[in-house]
Amino acid sequence: MEPLQQRTEEKSPIVKHGENLRNPFKPTAAFIGASWFALLTGAVGYCIGLWNAGMELNEKGYYLTILLFGLFAVISVQKSVRDRAEGLPVTDLYYSLSWFATIAAMVLLTIGLWNADIALSEKGFYAMAFCLSMFSAIAVQKNTRDAKM
Repeated sequence: MEPLQQRTEEKSPIVKHGENLRNPFKPTAAFIGASWFALLTGAVGYCIGLWNAGMELNEKGYYLTILLFGLFAVISVQKSVRDRAEGLPVTDLYYSLSWFATIAAMVLLTIGLWNADIALSEKGFYAMAFCLSMFSAIAVQKNTRDAKM
């Protein structure tokens, strides 16, 4: 296997004065837009489903709280994982609590939907909207952090 070649001044591309180089880790506008669109679609769809559901108000509050708890938890996990990868200090307690909160939100939603007296299609809708919201919240957090590079 060949060793990695060292980048030297004579091998680097010639950059004219005032020309900007694009950071390869910085997200594109299309990816940022798609991430925000997915987050809004998941969260708003979930909330519209709750608004139109024939559940008691306390059930609707439970599902809304689970969504908000899950969104916070996955953002916290993404930040702590990224901080560790970049060598920033993250305590083991905070890291563990972030993962616990994420898993707890998923388990609580699963238990709530399992025991809910709603149609199977409605249960699937809430589960998919929740998953879309969680995944896209991670992407939005990543984009927000990468945009500052």
